[in-house]
Amino acid sequence: MRLQFVGCGDAFGTGGRFNTCFHLVGERTNLLIDCGASSLVALERLGIARAAIDLILITHFHADHIGGVPFFILDAQFSGRTRPLTIAGPPGIETWYERVMETAFEHSSKVTRKFETRLVTLSERQTVPIAGADVTAFPVVHGKSGGPFYALRVAAEGKVVTYSGDTEWTDTLVEASAGADLFVTECYVHDRPAKNHMSYAALAANKARLDARRIVLTHMSRDMLAHAGDVPETCAEDGLVVEV
Repeated sequence: MRLQFVGCGDAFGTGGRFNTCFHLVGERTNLLIDCGASSLVALERLGIARAAIDLILITHFHADHIGGVPFFILDAQFSGRTRPLTIAGPPGIETWYERVMETAFEHSSKVTRKFETRLVTLSERQTVPIAGADVTAFPVVHGKSGGPFYALRVAAEGKVVTYSGDTEWTDTLVEASAGADLFVTECYVHDRPAKNHMSYAALAANKARLDARRIVLTHMSRDMLAHAGDVPETCAEDGLVVEV
């Protein structure tokens, strides 16, 4: 199984990077973790077959994590997709799906398409089998608007991948990443405080508590990108492939 960073940027496209979107694929697994506003362009650039993707997991309802969903849906509609698609996210996913679709393309949330779109609510610490993967959501800390906010643990094909979502340090990440083959964590700044976002200083202070085989940093601001060569962890780049 492998994870490809379709987009690893922050909300502002810092460093010319696309919004958050990860493609996790294996023999029976084909899903996206988040689908930020620029994700369709990034998927097209990497030549990823969208029609084969069975599931889109959403960590929270900010546009750099969910804003690409309407473009994904319309691309699927006009390319003749018939394969069912599941979109799973925090409580409120149904309301947010309608809102983001209508904001992007009026009346698009009500269109009857050739493929079924199934919306699934993820509840805290409840493992849900979806599209061949067992998905567990953990609450994280990222402010108030656009939530609830989740870290997601995805177990599939004998491997475990955890993504922190957008969050400042919280001990929940120790639980969410326990025994993970890959832990992808946002790391917005290097050593200065950043409310609702992770700093590398906070991550380093808690690293010994993390029981993950590999850690990759993502969602980096200009400040953190300037220090990317100073840290031992892998810093994601758009297009990076990690074998899990």
